Amino acid sequence: GPQEASFSRSSLDEASFSRSAAALLLAFLKWLSFSPTCWIVFVLSSDSCQLTIDTNTVHTKLQLSDNNRKVTHVEEVQSYPDHPDRFDGCYQLLCRTGLTGRCYWEVEWRGRVFISVSYRRIGWKGDSDYCAFGWNDQSWSLSCYDGRPDSVYHNQTSESVSSSTSSSVSNRVAVYVDCPAGTLSFYRVSSDTLIHLHTFNTTFTEPLYPGFGLWFGSSCLPVRETLQGTENRDLESKTELQKPS
Repeated sequence: GPQEASFSRSSLDEASFSRSAAALLLAFLKWLSFSPTCWIVFVLSSDSCQLTIDTNTVHTKLQLSDNNRKVTHVEEVQSYPDHPDRFDGCYQLLCRTGLTGRCYWEVEWRGRVFISVSYRRIGWKGDSDYCAFGWNDQSWSLSCYDGRPDSVYHNQTSESVSSSTSSSVSNRVAVYVDCPAGTLSFYRVSSDTLIHLHTFNTTFTEPLYPGFGLWFGSSCLPVRETLQGTENRDLESKTELQKPS
């Protein structure tokens, strides 16, 4: 199995005084590639921001709570207004910020969820493969089920991520995307460790939008984000969201 690395938290803390958070995070993640399991110190830069749900994309059976931070698949139809960007077949949503740089975030989840990134031009209407996260060439997705990450999906191709390293229950996963380098990595978060699950290597031709798909009774909540290099969409015609304090 993978070796657990003894990465020093203090070395990161000291370095943070003389290096930008973005450079520090990148250096750490390069180091991570040599060890599937390691200690993690989360670094927030002065220009970091939170993943914010685009309420105009949310399926009407996905309920928002916690200042629009948490999403839960419920039985009751929510009273969202009609919008051309609203998913009406797949139980999904997108965040409103397009990522173009190096970005890291963590998600807590319950039930069965699909933690994803997607181009904005994914299909909105119906439940065809063109709309579902991971089942087209517009999106990439990690399925989490029964207390552990299960499989990754892209363009109707799936690959299991189950292994001895993911046998214990963990309801938090981490996502790291390096858009210029064309890499998207998923990790299982267990206590203070990251365990590598899968890395996609490709060429990203458009900004990437974090997204979530949920089965009935499932929920997810982004809990930590460091975003470096983002594209803020024009929100003139969109509902403004209340950011958590």
